[in-house]
Amino acid sequence: MNDTKKIPGITYFVVAMCWFGMFAEGYDLAIYGAVLPALLEYPEWSLSAAMAGSIGSMALIGMLIGAICVGTITDIFGRKKIMIACLTLFSIMMAFSAMAPSPEWFSLFRFIGGIGCGGIIPTASALTIEYSPNKRRSLIYAMMYSGYAFGGVFSALISIFFLDEYGWRLMFFVGATPILVVPFMIKFLPESIDFLTAKGRYSEAEQIANRYNISIKSVEENQLNKKQQGENKSSTVATLFSKHNFRATVFFWITFFLGLFMIYGLTTWLPEIMREAGYALGSSLGFLLMLNFSAVVGSILAGVAADRWGSKKVIFISYLLAGISIALLSVKVPMLIIYGLVGIAGFGTIGTTLILNAYISKYFDAEIRATAIGWALGFGRIGAILGPILIGLFMSWNFDLSTNFFVFAFAGIVAALSILCIPKNKKGGI
Repeated sequence: MNDTKKIPGITYFVVAMCWFGMFAEGYDLAIYGAVLPALLEYPEWSLSAAMAGSIGSMALIGMLIGAICVGTITDIFGRKKIMIACLTLFSIMMAFSAMAPSPEWFSLFRFIGGIGCGGIIPTASALTIEYSPNKRRSLIYAMMYSGYAFGGVFSALISIFFLDEYGWRLMFFVGATPILVVPFMIKFLPESIDFLTAKGRYSEAEQIANRYNISIKSVEENQLNKKQQGENKSSTVATLFSKHNFRATVFFWITFFLGLFMIYGLTTWLPEIMREAGYALGSSLGFLLMLNFSAVVGSILAGVAADRWGSKKVIFISYLLAGISIALLSVKVPMLIIYGLVGIAGFGTIGTTLILNAYISKYFDAEIRATAIGWALGFGRIGAILGPILIGLFMSWNFDLSTNFFVFAFAGIVAALSILCIPKNKKGGI
């Protein structure tokens, strides 16, 4: 979307719908960490820490498949249809997870639901970026992506108040309710104008533009210029590894790998690690709440900073602070300081990765944008899968609890260095 003094009303609506999708996904993924202590004590399943870590990774394995496949096919079939299909799939699987009779069935439902979760991020990211004015994209994207952290906050709150009394199954039934919004999205959510023009479907793009009083002149001109320059985009995946994009693609992938390793390792195991350290379950869930709440506030502030000073600088500083704060969690300090360190970790991991998504969305052109996001997230999901499994093994092997924090701290510092290796793109974006 070209720059305008006034943000069109449809932008707010699209961002709100994408925010809701991210909220549902944030709840879906954070609730497992919130209920993990209860699952480990569930007598009918008798889970070990290693088993619990493996189960926690099943949804993430599904997300790996979903992020890669959906991120690619949404550049073929469109953002709207794929986003709605993904939201429907993981909502249904949340209900099935709540009724799972065994750990094996629970793992299967979490895996299938993960495929749907993996498709939400690339589709919501593309829609938000493509309906946002250029000069406000980082901020608007951060506001949309804050839905993920709000979902995590909600999962911690609902667990604090209802987990002990009603059990873990209710927590998953709550995660199935987003399906009620699907009919509304089918009727009112518009398709991406950038996508339609990139595919040469100009009449459909014009209908949407006229309906919402949006100018698509600059978008059409960009697409025509690319055709005149003879650009061949027949293989969007191959374009990611062209000479121009290769270095950026590699270091985006490394950064996503380390960022998601920290996020899913922490959200899965932080309550249990802190409980093992001697804190009550309520306090342990409070740390999860702080982790996500700080990400909400931090991501919005980081979005403003990224629009002013550049995404790369903000991401570098944030990951570096996250690594330092997580390392300091291994030291016995007063409770107030621990909450502060967890807050910095939440901002520097979850909040920073939100800006990282906005950065990659701005970095690549519209016709490969969702593919770039999907494949980077897909590779990042490998880190997300390893996080819960690795910490689960450490817990089973009775490693010192500080080992877990040092592993996450190392990942944060390396992620900070990796983001510095991404070159400026041809639009001058940093």
